[in-house]
Amino acid sequence: MASLKSLAKETAIYGMSSILGRFLNYLLVPLYTAKLSAASGGYGVITNVYAYVALLLVILTYGMETTFFRFANKEGEDPQRVYSTILAMVGTTSLLFVALVLTFITPISSFMGYGDHPSYIWVMAMTVAIDAFQCIPFAYLRYKKRPIKFAALKLLFIVLNIALNILFFLVLPALYVSHPDTVGKIYDPTVGAGYAFYINLACTGSITFCFWKELAGFKPAFDRKLMKRMLSYSWPILVLGIAGILNQTADKILFPYIYKGNDAHTQLGIYGAASKIAMIMAMITQAFRYAYEPFVFGKSKDKDNRDTYAKAMKYFVIFTLLAFLCVVFYIDVLKHVIAPNPEYWAGLRVVPIVMAAEILMGVYFNLSFWYKLIDKTLWGALFSFVGCAVLIAMNVLLVPKFGYMACAWAGVAGYGVAMVMSYIVGQKKNPIDYDLKSILSYVAVAAVLYFVAEYLKVGNTMLQLVVNTAMLCVFAMMIVKKEHLNIGAMLRRGRK
Repeated sequence: MASLKSLAKETAIYGMSSILGRFLNYLLVPLYTAKLSAASGGYGVITNVYAYVALLLVILTYGMETTFFRFANKEGEDPQRVYSTILAMVGTTSLLFVALVLTFITPISSFMGYGDHPSYIWVMAMTVAIDAFQCIPFAYLRYKKRPIKFAALKLLFIVLNIALNILFFLVLPALYVSHPDTVGKIYDPTVGAGYAFYINLACTGSITFCFWKELAGFKPAFDRKLMKRMLSYSWPILVLGIAGILNQTADKILFPYIYKGNDAHTQLGIYGAASKIAMIMAMITQAFRYAYEPFVFGKSKDKDNRDTYAKAMKYFVIFTLLAFLCVVFYIDVLKHVIAPNPEYWAGLRVVPIVMAAEILMGVYFNLSFWYKLIDKTLWGALFSFVGCAVLIAMNVLLVPKFGYMACAWAGVAGYGVAMVMSYIVGQKKNPIDYDLKSILSYVAVAAVLYFVAEYLKVGNTMLQLVVNTAMLCVFAMMIVKKEHLNIGAMLRRGRK
């Protein structure tokens, strides 16, 4: 139980940086949607480019985060040598990537549909290369149990990013109207969405200097034999990661190529803005992952590890279902915060679907540790590949007819297939006694409450919010009763 408390504490700290950071970052969505109309396609460009960024980040880290935790915790391995070798590997490949993009910038930008704006592409390439390199020092902070510095750096990036975005999308445009000659020296209104990419590069580069202790506070070492063993372990994780990130980004990458209308970036912008509301689930999963990954590998030798993994799965599902209900019950309020421009509200119908897909992805992540712990990561690559194939096939076949709704349902199908496959094979290879009865009961109740709120409209927004709040309390009370939680004792411990 003590280990679960430690996991909860670190999840809270990582969660603070992840959830608060993403919440602050979400303030950029109403800024972008207010300043970049849906018809202009500006937010669609941002959505599309950052989908490429997410995919490239996985490729350029090629599973080395997980590999670092695995080898740093292995008997007979020197953690510092593991860290130094991985740092050199990721740093070298990141530099090669930037050089390659700069060499072929014209054909690459034309192929991606940004031949008129090649700067979008080279700025993106430099940003993602620096970000990939930073992933290793960030992993090192997690390994050293230093969540405070981890959280501080994540939040520093967000604060810098928001401040500069407000400056270039709100303050300077307003000043430019009355002082074009003066303000025009640092601001060009024709750049538009491009400022989002330039600002990201500036902020990402600045954070690198905060890692001077992690980058210079040790004796560099590079072990070729260790590198080969780590690559043998990590390549299936890379395949898994590519398939996994394609489950999240393939729709946004493929959409401009397969959508039949002339307003692809407009529709993609609407879908991207609506999906941002659903990303609360991604924040929870990410916070849990940051704490859970080093926790699992560190606890792999304990006798009670399987019981702990089973409990962690149940509590993860409970918490994500609670978050799901909070979002869908208060969507009429959240839409004004995330996308104040009514042009984007047509996409709100994808929110519960995308959130359901994120829950399935989180469960799949929890299930994935059985093959990582027994060094059979090839299984993970297989599951993710099949799930990704399902998602891409549904996008290609259905987007031309159903638009971005097909993107949302394809995510559910892709994650669902991967999750079921991992569970079935995992129970044969490394069985864990998950409390399926409790988990499914929570899922059933949450589903019933959602459909009641969705199809039993009372006709008044305020009254609907009251009814939804009552139903949320019902679900919360179910959790307290079934899990035998003593709220009073928990509050007293919190005050102490």
